[in-house]
Amino acid sequence: MLVNDLPAHERPRERLMASGGAALADRELLAVLLGSGFRGAGAVELAARVIEHCGDLGELARAEPHRLLAVRGVGPAKAARVAAAFHLVRRAQAGPERARITGSSDLAEVTAPLLRGHTRERLAIVVCDGQGGILRRTVLTEGGADHTLFPVREIITTVLTMGGAAFGVAHNHPAGTLSPSHADLTATTRLAEAADTVGLRLLDHLIITDTAWRRIPNP
Repeated sequence: MLVNDLPAHERPRERLMASGGAALADRELLAVLLGSGFRGAGAVELAARVIEHCGDLGELARAEPHRLLAVRGVGPAKAARVAAAFHLVRRAQAGPERARITGSSDLAEVTAPLLRGHTRERLAIVVCDGQGGILRRTVLTEGGADHTLFPVREIITTVLTMGGAAFGVAHNHPAGTLSPSHADLTATTRLAEAADTVGLRLLDHLIITDTAWRRIPNP
């Protein structure tokens, strides 16, 4: 059956966008890469033939483009697209290990460049995976010389949207004091409670100055 003959919610590309790659079979993921089939056969059927021609998905991942040209319906463009996709995966796997947060000093190191040297308070967030690998770091808010917003809901939403499992936050004190204010302590408590409610792990909340940093104890 041709992909265009399928209901929209059953088409591989639409299902990938709606449910993610885990919801698709190997042949459906490959069909998205191929883009189209050939006369009388849809992209999913062509993908199944390509996998069968190579033997299995592992062999397909190692196949050179010219090997795929032996499959009817696969031209140079499709063969190159598939080979390029697998090469990108290998490069990603062979790349440098993602920076990790293993303690308060790591969080201070990655947030300090975002906070030091500024005359206004800023709140930075670092989103991590379950092993502490950094997925994203960014400045979430910027306020005045002695305060900034601490939007608990926005922080939690940012972590969930990024697919994070853990996160750390830090804010600067432009005046140079490392003492947490009552608002700092209250915000830490609220954030820890909110994170626990949705199954996230708050790694730390730090105060950063131009010369030092301090951890605000989690409740």
